[in-house]
Amino acid sequence: MSKRILGEEHPDTLTSMANLAATYRNQGRWNEAEQLEIKVLDIRKRILGEEHPDTLNSMGHLAATYRNQGRWNEAEQLDIQFLDTSKRILGEEHPDTLTGMANLAATYKYQGRWNEAEQLEIQVLDMRKRILGEEHPDTLTVMANLAATYKYQRRWNEAEQLDIQVLDMRKRILGEEHPSTLNSMANLAATYRNQERWNEAEQLEIQVLDKRNRILGEEHPDTLTGMANLAATYKYQRRWNEAEQLEIQVLDMRKRILGEEHPDTLTGMANLAATYKYQGRWNEAEQLDIQVLDMRKTILGEEHPSTLNSMANLAATYRNQERWNEAEQLDIQVLDMRKKMLE
Repeated sequence: MSKRILGEEHPDTLTSMANLAATYRNQGRWNEAEQLEIKVLDIRKRILGEEHPDTLNSMGHLAATYRNQGRWNEAEQLDIQFLDTSKRILGEEHPDTLTGMANLAATYKYQGRWNEAEQLEIQVLDMRKRILGEEHPDTLTVMANLAATYKYQRRWNEAEQLDIQVLDMRKRILGEEHPSTLNSMANLAATYRNQERWNEAEQLEIQVLDKRNRILGEEHPDTLTGMANLAATYKYQRRWNEAEQLEIQVLDMRKRILGEEHPDTLTGMANLAATYKYQGRWNEAEQLDIQVLDMRKTILGEEHPSTLNSMANLAATYRNQERWNEAEQLDIQVLDMRKKMLE
């Protein structure tokens, strides 16, 4: 209706296109999101200019889609453009500039460039503390992001300290049952998992899952993520049957709610395949690994990081079956593509 009444280039039409692209992103339909975002960006550049706030927003959205597609170089180029323009027009301390720095840090994280990500996140955190205060939601989000970077660097103690700070402040400000508080509990549980503190991780995850079940319902994506996290903790404790039961529940609900090809559904299938591997059930693991790989190739392309992870998982399954040639061929493909992508 907006196209017909206002025309394709009207600001309201472009906003609607951007909103539809965001919906596609959330469904893991990256190609459809990308096509719309490129269109919106091109029209906004031509009509509003490269430095208009709406144009910059479009650049940020397209960069996020490239990140989700594993196209790190393209995401980085857009993130840097966004950040440079925002600094020049809005200043170093404007909220949009700080968001741009956080987005660039996220791209560096995906590329395994931990030090660059950490430096940016520390800058953003210092400025947000000074401008917004220690307890502002945006400040706490950056603290959580920095904790995640420490986790990737295996700096568990630093990650834990930040996770606990964020959790304590969110509990006090937002309450024990706020979604952000529950996310913080889940983050701290993940840190405990990485430290092999299984009991502490399990206790937090059970709390998170119980509250999400009650507040959001059994089929909410966050509830299903909580179930998957608890299953991971059971796996680490070698409680295979409990892990398997939870993962089957998660997979069944994701298939029904999100569809067989949604990224979260495929992640659930990969998790269940890993549990079958731990139990020595190679045939069942292989069937799932092949399904996930085929769908990721079709949807994401052969070079997407998630596709390469699936290839590596299938290679591991072949190794466990002593099918060395098949494992070797996949491992070589994965290695060659990762070298090319990360150079």
